[in-house]
Amino acid sequence: MSAPTIDRSERREAPLTLDQPAPKVLSFWDQSAFWANLGVSLFAFSGAYTVLAPNSDGGAQISIAAGILAMIIGTVVGGLMLGLAAVPGAKTGKPAMMLLRGLFGAKLSYLPTVLNIAQLIGWGTFELIVIGDAAEELFDGGPHWVYVVAAGVLTTVLTIWPLGSVRMLRRFVTVGVVIALIWFYIQFVRAGLPDLTTNPGTEGGGPFGVDWNLFWVATDAALAVSISWVPVAADYTRHSRGTGAAFGAASGAYAFTQIIAYVLGLFALALASGDGGVYSPFLTVTLGAVFFFIFVFREADQSFANVYSTAVSIQNLAPRVDRRVLSIGLGVLITLLALRLNMANYFGFLGLIGSVFVPLLGVLVADFFLRARDQWDTSADAPSRWGMVFAWLVGLSVYQLINPGAAGVWTDFWVDVQEKLHFTKQAWMSASLLSFLAAVVVAWSVGRVSMLRKSA
Repeated sequence: MSAPTIDRSERREAPLTLDQPAPKVLSFWDQSAFWANLGVSLFAFSGAYTVLAPNSDGGAQISIAAGILAMIIGTVVGGLMLGLAAVPGAKTGKPAMMLLRGLFGAKLSYLPTVLNIAQLIGWGTFELIVIGDAAEELFDGGPHWVYVVAAGVLTTVLTIWPLGSVRMLRRFVTVGVVIALIWFYIQFVRAGLPDLTTNPGTEGGGPFGVDWNLFWVATDAALAVSISWVPVAADYTRHSRGTGAAFGAASGAYAFTQIIAYVLGLFALALASGDGGVYSPFLTVTLGAVFFFIFVFREADQSFANVYSTAVSIQNLAPRVDRRVLSIGLGVLITLLALRLNMANYFGFLGLIGSVFVPLLGVLVADFFLRARDQWDTSADAPSRWGMVFAWLVGLSVYQLINPGAAGVWTDFWVDVQEKLHFTKQAWMSASLLSFLAAVVVAWSVGRVSMLRKSA
């Protein structure tokens, strides 16, 4: 009996279950277009204020110039972390949450998998909310629910053919995004930008009116946006033709376009009047509505990436479930959530993401790059590695001690811990960088001790 034939188009698409091999079909340029488009987000425009007023209390702010510097530092560091997260997927051909079986063990990988599913559902929901808000401003009103539902349908369709969607971004969408960015930069500069060094919320505080405590919180907020893609990077780079292409595209293309988009968002914030909506500066310039429509339309690639990676993450718990069934169900779920929720807790959400996934990446980097590759076991019965869980929790604790965030009871708990330990954050402390380093050091130390015990 002859073996069943497989259609060429099927070999070029993502597998339906985790027990099927991942085709290596994405070039450097395919991946660059994908990450570059993810770097240009409506969140960069609507979320620019979280960089200027990172405590989300409506009080102290930093200047736009300081915000740009904080954003650049946070995005470059976050881009490098994203590149590091991309490499294991390209090397092993495994998706992100399946890789964590080698880090924590099969059963223990379920905890970060559940957390990742929760944060991706949150991101997917926020994306549909921001698409609906932007479309409402673009079309000067109209039924908000129609915009949200339309975005949800488009998102779901894209997830059915994920690799085809990535290649489509390169061929058609990226060019339009580049032209739109250039157009808005020209128009904003022509409109005349105000003094970017003026601090609208505080007086003094160093050069450009910088409050350095706020500056590093702002840096962490910008970095958290990049970090949000770390736990899903391997879902796409497992299809990369090489590790160099995976690292270069993820770190370079994403960081470059996110910096461009965030600076544009900060410029728009500087030009915004109190009467208009958050997107009004884009819509009031010449041909602004035409080019802003490009941003609104392609924002669906953000929600697509979140929904697809949610489905692949669920497959770490249920490997044989068809990702298409999961994608359709998730598309319906985030659409319903987007119809009920709003953007009020965006900053607190970013803080929680950073505290969980920055140290998780530190543990992965220390263990994957410094440990022998033949020890990376992603099987369903991979043994538990509690030492790596301990390293992760140490990093998470360091992050929360420095930046408890704004997440209700969770924040209150860590503020109490600060008081009991008599810990006071210093101006130079970055929660992201120090938690990452703490996780790397502890994970490396645990790995060395384990290796010495085995060799003894």
